[in-house]
Amino acid sequence: MPTTITPERPDTVEAMALINELEAYLEPMYPPVSRHGYSIDKLLRENVAFFLIRYQEAPVGCGGIQLFGTEYGELKRMYVRPQFRGLGLAKQMLNHLAEHARQQGVELLRLETGIHQTEAIGLYERAGFQRIGPFGTYRDDPLSLFFEKRLSSEQ
Repeated sequence: MPTTITPERPDTVEAMALINELEAYLEPMYPPVSRHGYSIDKLLRENVAFFLIRYQEAPVGCGGIQLFGTEYGELKRMYVRPQFRGLGLAKQMLNHLAEHARQQGVELLRLETGIHQTEAIGLYERAGFQRIGPFGTYRDDPLSLFFEKRLSSEQ
């Protein structure tokens, strides 16, 4: 499969288009208080490592990871355009983000996702993520699920 994953600033035209599509996708499902995705400005301000995945050279997905020292990395802005789902692209991005964390000495990944993101929940559970309670600044929210996965060196 002709895919590439490259680091990108979230304020590039291609990255902004993907982030805006993700926002438009989530907006009808969740009230603003239950949407925890970072804005483009916050991705930059929080120094989130951000990547685009391209399929046949077209940008089709994105993902980021915010490192909290070496304690854990939080996955942010995971998205694959609907017409490209089912090709294993999200799994490739997830593996890439895990490898990025590992290279920075981080051995624990965490994330928040919405209860209506059934494809994402399935991806995370198949990848070995376990449900946990809220972490960091998150609070209990009936529309949110929280996951974590300890990384091992042989993944």
